[in-house]
Amino acid sequence: MAGHGGSKTVIYAALAGNLAIALTKFAAAFFTGSSAMLSEGVHSLVDTGNGGLLLYGMHRAARPADRTHPLGHGRELYFWSFIVALLVFALGAGVSFYEGIVHIMAPEPVANVKVNYIVLGASFLFEGSSWLVALKEFRRQKGGEGWLHAVQSSKDPSVYTVLFEDSAALLGLIVAFAGILTAEMLEMPELDGAASIGIALILGATAIFLARESKGLLMGEPASPDVQKKVLAIAQQDPAVQRANGVLTVHMGPEEIVAGLSIEFEDHLAAPEIEACVERIEARLKKEMPEITRLFVKPQTTGTWEQRRKLIEAASD
Repeated sequence: MAGHGGSKTVIYAALAGNLAIALTKFAAAFFTGSSAMLSEGVHSLVDTGNGGLLLYGMHRAARPADRTHPLGHGRELYFWSFIVALLVFALGAGVSFYEGIVHIMAPEPVANVKVNYIVLGASFLFEGSSWLVALKEFRRQKGGEGWLHAVQSSKDPSVYTVLFEDSAALLGLIVAFAGILTAEMLEMPELDGAASIGIALILGATAIFLARESKGLLMGEPASPDVQKKVLAIAQQDPAVQRANGVLTVHMGPEEIVAGLSIEFEDHLAAPEIEACVERIEARLKKEMPEITRLFVKPQTTGTWEQRRKLIEAASD
């Protein structure tokens, strides 16, 4: 995965666009009384706050390990990504749904409807620009993986969170435009409120998906199979290693992996020679795989790892 430079560029682009769009939408909602426009304003305001939270999470996650957090603070980014998902659901979807119900129960015609069309068009342009920045960065990170698999396997939620938020924003703008247009053409102001409910459903679905992905990262996800194979290969190549049995990994952050190696050493080795072997493996991993920030090595006798693997597989069946 890429470093946080690209992620921050995506977030800054989304922040600038969402703040300007939110203010414009609120002004339009005030002058026209459109429920869908007000919902879109809330949506953009929530997206602006979410971008700030992601930047804060990245700042907190970058702090070095200390006595109270010996494995580092990398998971702070995952925590704040989960908070972002909750805010999208509670504020974005919740307020939009409430506004929709209110305007359906007490419908009022939208005034100065042309203002809404102008604002929606400008918003689509700005949101589209932010979406393209996020899409470009995500495509660079995912490589040859499929879209859904890339999101599920990604350990950096900052880029795909912005991408999904911007995608939801573009869909919300289309729904808002359709609601305002049909409400005007059919002289049914209730459709403006229905558009707000449609926006709420889009935000709710986005929030549920983001929360699900953030939950997995918070609980601890392993490194990719390719990373695990490379760690085992490096350990196996050391002349003092008889067999590298297996490796357990967990992501503490997008580029912070804790690894535990099970190794069978050559029988004739003394303790100082085993220590020297471990140091060689650590030095090589630090050089070739800097994302491995912590390494724990457990010497084991023949067959111990295989028994443990079978127990894990039996428990997961």
